[in-house]
Amino acid sequence: MLPDLKLAPMRYVLAILDAGGFHAAARQLHRSQPAISMAVRDLEERLGQPLFEKGGGKALLTPFGHWCVPRFRELVAHHDRVCRDALAIARQQHGRVDIAAVPSVASRLMPALLAGFLQRYPGIDISLQDGHSERVNDMVLKGEVELGITSLWLPDEALSFEALLHDDIGVICRDDHPLAQQKALHWRALKPYTLIRNGTSRLLEGSPAAELLTHSTLYISNMISLTAMLEAGIGVTTLPRLAFQEEHKRLRFIPLATPHLERQMGLLRRSGQSLSPAADAMYHYLMAQLGEDEKR
Repeated sequence: MLPDLKLAPMRYVLAILDAGGFHAAARQLHRSQPAISMAVRDLEERLGQPLFEKGGGKALLTPFGHWCVPRFRELVAHHDRVCRDALAIARQQHGRVDIAAVPSVASRLMPALLAGFLQRYPGIDISLQDGHSERVNDMVLKGEVELGITSLWLPDEALSFEALLHDDIGVICRDDHPLAQQKALHWRALKPYTLIRNGTSRLLEGSPAAELLTHSTLYISNMISLTAMLEAGIGVTTLPRLAFQEEHKRLRFIPLATPHLERQMGLLRRSGQSLSPAADAMYHYLMAQLGEDEKR
């Protein structure tokens, strides 16, 4: 059976050698000399061999002691390194957080949010992935990421969702479209025009505007392709405001006033599972930042 070796006596042995003797080590460690000697004797008994030569009044290592000392240093250094790293992670000074977000949030909100987070927690590494809402949900559920920023379409007991943002739905069309100069729109105003459905079109379901979906024959899930179709004047579409890419100068966003629809965005995490310290810091940071933005 292996002996149970304590770390403190190993530190005493190293201090005895570095300070030049038992008395000097005791002063350095703020311990009594008998206590130091007793701890070293207990270590020798557990090992079954003396570490120091007997007599002579000097701290001279035995051959076995010479073999042990570099290994004691390695073990003590490793212990201290693990402790420092663990404390740094626990205190949110180091670590890593994996997060996923829908593309509109990843491109529109996360740059400023992550810049602020890194300024506050410079030692934490961040991995950000984007994907459609179902993909974000799946990544959180499988543990590929700890946090997701998305809309939760269907309740799931395995996931915890904290709503933060309300993203209004509007109509997107080209700047020369007959609807482009309107300040707000009723859903019936879209009936004469080709509606291009996309991944967020399900937000119209359950509302009077759902009638528009039954007459739409064009569906495009990719935002780049959808934008190209809109710029070509093929039709109009509905999107949450955050998903509207304002850098496309030829496109216009007109709020859908009747019915008023919105996408609820929030933070997603696995239910009943603790977050890592780094992810916990990110969670509370995003809750504070996005919650304040919503209030404004």
